[in-house]
Amino acid sequence: MSLLAFLSDNLMFHSSELKKFISTAPHRYKHYPIPKRSGNGFRIISQPSKELKFIQKILVEHLEEVVIIHHKALAYRKGLSIKDNALLHKANPYLLKMDFKDFFPSIVPELFFDALLKQDIHFSKQDYALLQKVFFMKKTRKSPFILSIGAPSSPLISNAVMFEFDKQIDELCQKRNITYSRYADDLVFSSKIDGALFDLPKLVEGVLDKDYFGLIRINKDKTVFSSKAHNRHITGVTITNDNKLSIGRDKKRLLSSKVHRYSLNQLEAELAAKLSGEISFAIFIEPSFKAFLIRKYGRDVVESLLRFNFENTPEL
Repeated sequence: MSLLAFLSDNLMFHSSELKKFISTAPHRYKHYPIPKRSGNGFRIISQPSKELKFIQKILVEHLEEVVIIHHKALAYRKGLSIKDNALLHKANPYLLKMDFKDFFPSIVPELFFDALLKQDIHFSKQDYALLQKVFFMKKTRKSPFILSIGAPSSPLISNAVMFEFDKQIDELCQKRNITYSRYADDLVFSSKIDGALFDLPKLVEGVLDKDYFGLIRINKDKTVFSSKAHNRHITGVTITNDNKLSIGRDKKRLLSSKVHRYSLNQLEAELAAKLSGEISFAIFIEPSFKAFLIRKYGRDVVESLLRFNFENTPEL
């Protein structure tokens, strides 16, 4: 069954209507800026239309049954989080962090189709044309097809594209007793051996040049070597000198001050709801933080905050 027939059956649309919609799919995106995590500049999010998003989700569910994702690719996978990423490296004192430059927009249809073929997944020419139009956007009619930041299909496609990279790098690292993981565009390497990581940036760039035609590149400004002598941070999680996970002292101080304001009824409902989520996440990363808050502000305040729903007035 062709992908067009598959979608037609699932959506209960006539194939001719669907074909017409898909022909315009690369242009059905709204673009808007959000501040970068670093605070420097903005990232452009390209959100597909409601109808296109629905089609993308159906195709992703279909592809998830056959596409292989490497076990060291931890982002966008059920049951895994930044905590799992940090746990892999917590016992190793030496750390290297690298970052892909403009990761999603660097991924073009040819890279995705090549990844599918390497996994022995084959489609007809018509199916490839459909995948290109449904999964990849065009900013203008003359611009190339690229993967958008904001589409529900982009995570699966990016992980599929990077399977061969993850496989090669992980095998190389295993031979050197180096731990490797990738969380979206963040690459992390760690080792118990001093100096074992220094030549990895060159090796990583070699794999990218050979297999990805220079389309996916490293942001050299974000390559960082670290060790126990300095703070080790992995995708927003701090690893302490006794190899425990933490949200970091500064973050704990900030959250504690917000809890203090909450205990005095000085937070608006929307801010309290946001704080509830932040505290839940902090406790997920560092469970002992809950006991600290209870000692400082009392169990009733902490439990009330964790149950908080901004539609209702909290009971303190």
